[in-house]
Amino acid sequence: MDYTTLASDDTVKRVSDALTAKGFLPQIVKDGAEALETIKTLIPAGASVMNGSSTTLQQIGFIDYLKSDDHKWNNLHANILAEKDPEKQAKLRKESVLSDYYLGSVHALSETGEMIIASNTGSQLPHIVFTSPNIIFVVSTQKITSSLETAFKRLEAHVIPLEDVRMNKAYGMGTTHSKTLILHQENPMMGRKVHVLLVNEKLGF
Repeated sequence: MDYTTLASDDTVKRVSDALTAKGFLPQIVKDGAEALETIKTLIPAGASVMNGSSTTLQQIGFIDYLKSDDHKWNNLHANILAEKDPEKQAKLRKESVLSDYYLGSVHALSETGEMIIASNTGSQLPHIVFTSPNIIFVVSTQKITSSLETAFKRLEAHVIPLEDVRMNKAYGMGTTHSKTLILHQENPMMGRKVHVLLVNEKLGF
């Protein structure tokens, strides 16, 4: 099965409606450049920002923009890397789960509005599940699948093998599929905002 075909406009609209019904905040954008500009408008000056390891964020230029300091955000990831004391760095990493904004992507998105994220360490999951009040997912429409069942198939057959190759090249060791998160919906009582930028460009895995 081909997991790299961009979804049709009708499918993307249907997914957007499904996400809205589940309490998420979808927005359809044409490409990575528009996604980056949208992110800049969503995050206010002074906000603390944390991001996960994401090929998608790298490809749209977000990582370079975050490192450039052309913004007025509090870059928690940079703060962590700048701290050389192991104990202090570990403390900063734990405190980063309270970031005002967390950015990443998902590995599959069903037409019925569920999103799937696989994780090796689980370090990004606290932000996504509970602690960060604002989440921004940048999701290529190639990640849309017909159902939750096919979303899992995409994860196992496509995403994890490619991530294993990436990890081996970058770190000399492969990945481990340790944990899986399914976002079925966002409870409005929590007052959180989960933005989903649906991008009509092939990004990530």
